[in-house]
Amino acid sequence: MHKDIATPVRTKEILEKYGFSFKKSLGQNFLIDTNVLNRIVDHAEVGENTGVIEVGPGIGALTEQLAKRAKKVVAFEIDQRLLPILKETLEPYPNTKVIHQDVLKADVKEVIQTELADCEEIMVVANLPYYVTTPIIMKLLEDQLPLKGIVVMLQKEVADRMSAAPSSKDYGSLTIAVQYFTEAKTVMNVPRTVFVPQPNVDSAIIKLMRRSEPAVNIVSEDFFFSIVKASFAQRRKTLLNNLVHFLTEGKEKKHLIEQALLSADIDGRRRGESLSIEEFARLSDELYAHFKEA
Repeated sequence: MHKDIATPVRTKEILEKYGFSFKKSLGQNFLIDTNVLNRIVDHAEVGENTGVIEVGPGIGALTEQLAKRAKKVVAFEIDQRLLPILKETLEPYPNTKVIHQDVLKADVKEVIQTELADCEEIMVVANLPYYVTTPIIMKLLEDQLPLKGIVVMLQKEVADRMSAAPSSKDYGSLTIAVQYFTEAKTVMNVPRTVFVPQPNVDSAIIKLMRRSEPAVNIVSEDFFFSIVKASFAQRRKTLLNNLVHFLTEGKEKKHLIEQALLSADIDGRRRGESLSIEEFARLSDELYAHFKEA
């Protein structure tokens, strides 16, 4: 029986054997606590028919725990120095595959079709590099992938923003983008002590389960997101002020913005963070009608 990778001793052994040094630029923090890893796999509800996509496997600590339960695990690793290490640590698990590629540039849909075609459901499970958490999650959501959900470890503050409620300080355009596609819930906080090297931020695990339909029905998705972005452009400004200043042609079309707010029954003196996703949908559709007909 081989020892789990995710113990302080075994991790140290592996890193020393390969003379591996952490790259700050890649946000490398490896997990050294099997309990936490198992909790992640539990929350992701990985079973024998699950295909898993992992991003940033490091030396394979989470990959190993996923491989024990999943049908197959495909991991994207950007750091070439980790490839020989993963080849060794994952050798006992023939149901794993490491792809040396930046997930942000990868055709994930194609990887799912070729590597995970015989899996009944697809989950993304990862301990994400903190500096690219948001772009990775947004890519996975916007690429219309056949995912059941995403369970990832990330910076606590980002998890708070993704699962925030309206009128809270964490609520913003990221909240709306994530909750438009998924039901978001922070399932546990994770202490810094379970990582090597220890990060200087707190971590959390968030669970994003894909909705069968987006949270709201809107005329144009791109337009909706541009309205959301403009509404939060400067948090202290009123909704009307932000829309006038940050929408293309907002200044020339101020009267149209005012009309749309009126039709949507939303007070322009409110701030962006007080609007629910449903109110944003209503406002976006009204603005779309006023702008496109004008």
